Amino acid sequence: MALPPLFDKLRLPLVGAPQFIVANPELVTAQCKAGIVGSFPALNARPQPLLDEWLTRIEDDLAAWDAAHPDTPAAPYAVNQIVHRTNERLEQDVASCVKHKVPIVITSLGARQDVNDAIHSYGGIVLHDIINVAFAKKALEKGADGLIAVCAGAGGHAGGLSPFALVQEIREFFDGPLLLSGAIANGGAILAAQAMGADLAYVGSAFIATKEANAADAYKQMIVDSAAEDVIYTNLFTGVHGNYLKGSVVNAGLDPNNLPESDPSKMSFASGEGSKAKAWKDIWGAGQGVGGVHEIVSAGELVARFKREYDAAKARIGVR
Repeated sequence: MALPPLFDKLRLPLVGAPQFIVANPELVTAQCKAGIVGSFPALNARPQPLLDEWLTRIEDDLAAWDAAHPDTPAAPYAVNQIVHRTNERLEQDVASCVKHKVPIVITSLGARQDVNDAIHSYGGIVLHDIINVAFAKKALEKGADGLIAVCAGAGGHAGGLSPFALVQEIREFFDGPLLLSGAIANGGAILAAQAMGADLAYVGSAFIATKEANAADAYKQMIVDSAAEDVIYTNLFTGVHGNYLKGSVVNAGLDPNNLPESDPSKMSFASGEGSKAKAWKDIWGAGQGVGGVHEIVSAGELVARFKREYDAAKARIGVR
């Protein structure tokens, strides 16, 4: 099954993953102009009315780019919706997406038919992130158009399955749009994602260390300075397992080797952020691919590097 036509504008098979706090209109538009899908969580725009302003800014900026660069039009953008029972803003945020006809909506932490129907009402596409086959099948039953396999090593709320295992099992029952997330930080890994059966790669952590990202300078530098062994997997900070930079955990006065378990039922998005977000505001998420990030550059420069590496990887495979 081919990807929907709106993906034809991509110059690299890549989606920039939405990242809490980090992703903003500047990063999103830079990604889209570089030829990949840029995205941000709706909850990053606070208070809620700011979401409408962000969407207008993104649309106007991309329209101006397209007018000035007809040969290299911008890729589509996406908005991430946290479909969790405690997200009090969900109905308003979905209404904003419908109003602006957001081309791609990424849903997380829950699958709801009414949300999918709302996005489909104007022709939008829904991609749902999942960590196992059970969640994948549930998302499709609720009407998701595509899946994002969030595998071991991914930043944020990552799963524990190998991408080789999860992609293989998903492709036994689903031939639609499939994205792959998990420690992808160079162009060769993007090509590998396609080789194993995914349509697009899904990359987040590398974009934290970009000039446009809304991240503290110390956070960006820690991404540059860290390797896979500097990432820990814990559910302490949100109630759901995720990957975090060990250095930020140590800086918070905690022992990364002796972290307590958290109760998933405590997870809350009632105020537009996790229930412990204020307490853990300096705990920084990142995936195991950080070892491939060596400098802070613009989003456009990062995508250009990915493209060079992607083309080189294809050439190597051709020779072999």
